[in-house]
Amino acid sequence: MEPCDLSAIEARRLIGTKQLSAVDLLESCIARIEAVDHAVNAMVARDFTRARAAAQAADRAVAAGGKLGPLHGLPVGIKDLEDVGGLRTTYGSPLFRDHVPAKDERIVAAIRAAGGIVIGKTNTPEWGAGANTRNAVYGVTGNPFDPTRSAAGSSGGSAVALATGMAPLCTGSDTGGSLRNPASFCGIVGFRPTPGLVPSDRRGLGWSGLPVLGPMARTVADLALMLSVIAGDDGCDPLATTVHGAAIRRPADFYPLAPIDLAGLRVALTPDLGFAPTERHIAEIFAEKTAGLRGAFATARDDTPDCSGADRAFEVLRAVNFVAAHAKRVAETPDMVGPNVRANVAEGLGYTVADVAEAELLQTALYRRWQDFFRDTDIVLAPSITISPRPWRELYPAEIDGRKTRTYFHWLALAYAPTLAGHPALSLPVGRDRAGMPFGLQIIGPRGGDALVLRVAAALEARLAADPTTARPVPDLAALRAAAPIAEAEGFLGFD
Repeated sequence: MEPCDLSAIEARRLIGTKQLSAVDLLESCIARIEAVDHAVNAMVARDFTRARAAAQAADRAVAAGGKLGPLHGLPVGIKDLEDVGGLRTTYGSPLFRDHVPAKDERIVAAIRAAGGIVIGKTNTPEWGAGANTRNAVYGVTGNPFDPTRSAAGSSGGSAVALATGMAPLCTGSDTGGSLRNPASFCGIVGFRPTPGLVPSDRRGLGWSGLPVLGPMARTVADLALMLSVIAGDDGCDPLATTVHGAAIRRPADFYPLAPIDLAGLRVALTPDLGFAPTERHIAEIFAEKTAGLRGAFATARDDTPDCSGADRAFEVLRAVNFVAAHAKRVAETPDMVGPNVRANVAEGLGYTVADVAEAELLQTALYRRWQDFFRDTDIVLAPSITISPRPWRELYPAEIDGRKTRTYFHWLALAYAPTLAGHPALSLPVGRDRAGMPFGLQIIGPRGGDALVLRVAAALEARLAADPTTARPVPDLAALRAAAPIAEAEGFLGFD
């Protein structure tokens, strides 16, 4: 095993006990990037010079015997929607092709303060629009299990970087599943926390709970470690709940994770949340993967929260966010904006105040039905995403099992229902599907149940790891090393 393949927790332990140097870990990650990234295009802006200097400083701090941060010496990939001071940050947009922010945004600053080392930026679709990681600046990111297939998105670059060992930890963000969808497609762990748990100082509509920041990792424990660093009560985010003079969110709430007895849990299982256009193949795989788990819980029933109105509410509220963020760009430089962003802005401008009011009423009604459902339910299990990975040349699935999808993001319905409810949700890798691609199990918790979701995920991860049909899948690195550059593929660079 190369150092880059170690879990974040084990690598941090070895660094702290002087059995592994931060420099050696970083060089291993750099070597992996240079060996396989040509095949998948995940780490698009590299910060190796500054990272090497930071790793050397980290090793000096270890030698000096001072107090070390929880991420001390660990390389971290940063999604290219998040500002890193002094490093090219494009948001996947040609308008920002040469943009270099002056300072780190809060999540990046928190990672650095904990001893993490920024190794580079991971690819994303333009402004995070769409769950297929491709743009007109860096091109497409291929799935590590088959580079001709989608890595999903919008945190696709982070998911691929983790799956291939380019970094032990990465950041992501999520509105309609952008932490969970690529985690599912790439066989890693992605977690959408409660809105405000990871404060954002850049979210334009600060009171909207749809977009959140969150952690991605190869294991649940690694993810919990990262969450303990980036969570907080920072007043920069109006959704970061606080009580004056008291710390509400503490690192110890998330790491280390307290064990949990699955036998005490009441669990509901659903292949489609009652409304999502789930592929038959995925519904069948979900049934197969969860069949052996049902006996582990106090109760396991086939049931779902009522998601009536979810499609309409999400379509309208998502479009409002796009109008707020991008209407000016679309009006002034339409040729420099991709089709997904243009479509969402146009849709949003076509809605009336009555439409927005209706959407907010639908969301609130959905939320209250979810609270009723969770009165006698601890956890909901569902697939993370409705389909198996398809070729990345398909901008989005226009149909699923012969049924036309409503929008370019309708296939993300399994993810955006928990988004609307504001509930925490995690995608856990559970083996492969019949196409040989990773399958993600979505674990949805109650309101504010972030720690519960992580504890359940860790217990399930341990239970599933012993069986190769349910353990986390690993891509064929030798095949990726030998693969042709993805940049040579037709359609590599562009919006569509």
